[in-house]
Amino acid sequence: MPEVSYVYGIVSAGARLAADTRGVGEPAAEVRLIRHENVAALVSSMDADRPLGLPDDLRAHFTVLNETAERMAVLPLRFGAVMADSETVVDELLAPHHDDFVASLDELDGYEQYLVKGRYPEDRALQEVLENNPEASRLCAEINDLGPDASHDQRVALGELVHACLETLRDSDTQVLLETLGAWTAAVELRDAASEQDAFQVAVLVTPDNAEKLEHAVSGLAREWRDRLAVRLIGPMAPYDFVIAPDA
Repeated sequence: MPEVSYVYGIVSAGARLAADTRGVGEPAAEVRLIRHENVAALVSSMDADRPLGLPDDLRAHFTVLNETAERMAVLPLRFGAVMADSETVVDELLAPHHDDFVASLDELDGYEQYLVKGRYPEDRALQEVLENNPEASRLCAEINDLGPDASHDQRVALGELVHACLETLRDSDTQVLLETLGAWTAAVELRDAASEQDAFQVAVLVTPDNAEKLEHAVSGLAREWRDRLAVRLIGPMAPYDFVIAPDA
């Protein structure tokens, strides 16, 4: 059965992988390096007709990149990057983008990405809005007095007001987070909220020397905010939010 090359990301040509690095497939395929001048691609072989998209495939993709990022700078490719063979990896990916890859790897050398996530407990953000916004409290009282059949306009107005207040609340909490972490981060990227309960998702680049200070700062905020939102620090991981290699 013909095989193709699944590509995870780009590293320096001098990189050395751990012997047990495994990636996409069942059983998990061995990950190897395809080198070209000063850069190399992290790849593994897979059957050409094997479909991608299973949860295990996605986990394997990110595991390879995150474990690699703990040891060296890596430029991640998006999930599902497949190329015909090793020669195609060189001719269509590594060679055309060689200089850009080298520059990006140099910029990332010595940095790690972490993700700081904040999430409001269910109904806690709404409660905070109602406690601090007189107009929201008034609309809520009218809805309770009128009942569901006669309070359509009030419910629409309350929904719009709550949405706007939540955006303001998110912005305020995110700003506090950024000010708290600013001394320890080299760069930040804000992700969009995935749900109404998300307070923030902020990706940060830090040096290994500052990683412990970052963790301490996040832990302090988590204690301070424990009654109103949950804060998590995830990482280190590949720098998905700061540089993604071109699609294969």
